[in-house]
Amino acid sequence: VIISVLLGVKVKDQSNNLGHGMAILVVVFVCLFVSSFAWSWGPLGWLIPSETFPLETRSAGQSVTVCVNLLFTFVIAQSFLSMLCHLKYAIFAFFSAWVIIMSFFVLFLLPETKGVPIEEMAERVWMQHWFWRRFIDDGHHHHKVVELPQAAA
Repeated sequence: VIISVLLGVKVKDQSNNLGHGMAILVVVFVCLFVSSFAWSWGPLGWLIPSETFPLETRSAGQSVTVCVNLLFTFVIAQSFLSMLCHLKYAIFAFFSAWVIIMSFFVLFLLPETKGVPIEEMAERVWMQHWFWRRFIDDGHHHHKVVELPQAAA
């Protein structure tokens, strides 16, 4: 947000002169953002899935997570320069809005898993959560098994 405001106030379409001091300030804030992202949000895309998938679906879940993570990293890397040219300083506000959305997602939709063994993740965490429990099969459903007639040999 600070970078967006600094660039929005200082740089206009008619001028590309940011000034030496302001340029250093922007670089410092970009470095602060990158370093704070690296120890906060950055690893969560790898950490949360590795701790929250039940054992039965952990391998498949982690595989999908890695694929989606790499896909979106590719999309962001490919679209960043184009977005920067069109949105200019507002690109930093755009990514700030996503950080806010992610914060609300974590606050309301990710349960605390501290002290919960991976073997008990489904029962103690996901089946008890107000939102995610509707997507978890508790295993108490009685499914009728339909036997198909065997072909005569």
